[in-house]
Amino acid sequence: MRRTPKNTPSSEMVMAVVFVVLLATTKGVESRKARRENAGGEYFEYCAISCRAKSASLTDYGGVGDGTTSNTKAFQEAITHLSQYKSEGGSQLVVPPGKWLTGSFNLTSHFTLYLHKDAVLLASQDESEWPVIEPLPSYGRGRDNTDGGRFISLIFGTNLTDVVITGDNGTIDGQGEVRWQKFKKGQLNYTRPYLIEIMYSENIQISNLTLVNSPSWNVHPIYSSNVLVQGITILAPVTSPNTDGINPDSCTNTRIEDCYIVSGDDCIAVKSGWDEYGIAFGMPTKQLVIRRLTCISPFSAVIALGSEMSGGIQDVRAEDIFAIDSESGVRIKTAVGRGGFVKDIYVRGMTMKTMKWAFWMTGNYGSHADNGYDPNALPVIQNINYHDMVAENVTMAAKLEGIPGDPFTGICISNVTITLAKKAKKLPWNCTDIAGISSGVVPQPCEALADQGPGNVTACNFPEESLPIDNVQVQVCSYRREHW
Repeated sequence: MRRTPKNTPSSEMVMAVVFVVLLATTKGVESRKARRENAGGEYFEYCAISCRAKSASLTDYGGVGDGTTSNTKAFQEAITHLSQYKSEGGSQLVVPPGKWLTGSFNLTSHFTLYLHKDAVLLASQDESEWPVIEPLPSYGRGRDNTDGGRFISLIFGTNLTDVVITGDNGTIDGQGEVRWQKFKKGQLNYTRPYLIEIMYSENIQISNLTLVNSPSWNVHPIYSSNVLVQGITILAPVTSPNTDGINPDSCTNTRIEDCYIVSGDDCIAVKSGWDEYGIAFGMPTKQLVIRRLTCISPFSAVIALGSEMSGGIQDVRAEDIFAIDSESGVRIKTAVGRGGFVKDIYVRGMTMKTMKWAFWMTGNYGSHADNGYDPNALPVIQNINYHDMVAENVTMAAKLEGIPGDPFTGICISNVTITLAKKAKKLPWNCTDIAGISSGVVPQPCEALADQGPGNVTACNFPEESLPIDNVQVQVCSYRREHW
């Protein structure tokens, strides 16, 4: 039986949805509670994969929340001291109300960083408080096309287990304007820092925070497994360069849900290394769940696969996605020299309003790490499934461009209704070097997507079995502080 697409939302409905998401995350995220116990103290609860036996406040280590005093040393000393409790039930560091200026600091295992709802972390503009580290091995060089290293992220961790970064919607402000301008003027010596980067780690939770004005990418889990990202609000000017929202990179078992993202680049960018470096490193991103995402990205994609995908991307499941005023809904980016693969991709239940393209695939993205890439390293793009979608005010339904001699195959699009804009392109579908099927798609797709007829709208089925990351449960943790 054909499933009827939902009505495209009105402008009032769009604003209502945005307002609701900004106020609170939707189903699937536990509510956060805080209440006053007395004039000088506070008690609150939050949900996390692990609760901790030891708690402390940043003020216990000399932290000053006046917005001008550097707290880099306070964070470093606090986390170093609390790391002694990792085998005794773990520890949590609470950032209380205030504006806490800081450079980069490293996390430890069995540890929770909790931001009070009135806490703001301000990224320092003093570059001496940001160590420079080696380029990522799967990238070979700085992502900003710098030959040297890269600035370490504001919140960083490597070789960790059981780490929670959360809060009652506390804020991390990357104060990225200065670095955006340096990037635009070609004045960078090193690749810009991210807000949060966790490497070579497992059992990670990043939740219930507001991230604003990142110098570059916002959340970057890499070479990690069992990663849970929930209830994150990400805000950046839509013209800010490369302010990607959440970038799972060479990760296994990741769940991203209930997030609201306004970005100058892709809202979700799935990656796994760049050209010959990613091929040699050989660590794919796989078993990724994305659900209940709201995105605004006028110059980029809601969900992008690539372009750095040389280690491979497999088994991505995205559903209940709401896109507003974005360049493309789902985009696959690759090129000759990338190698790797993008396969077994499933997207359903996506609503798009005001888009340039609903679907976009390109095998000519370019942007190589250097001239050492292998021109014979061709990517494999296959088994791409889009089902149950509706889009309104779209300039072009799809731009699907494979690679001559290396076509993208196994594309399946079913039960999709796209309403074109008044000034839409005359050709709604542009297809070259691709092959697949379609059913119940409006407007009529290109011939390369052979129409299977209305009786086959159940094609492109979404996998029914759950992934291990769906079995990860959170528990209620609490904290009481008599005086800050």
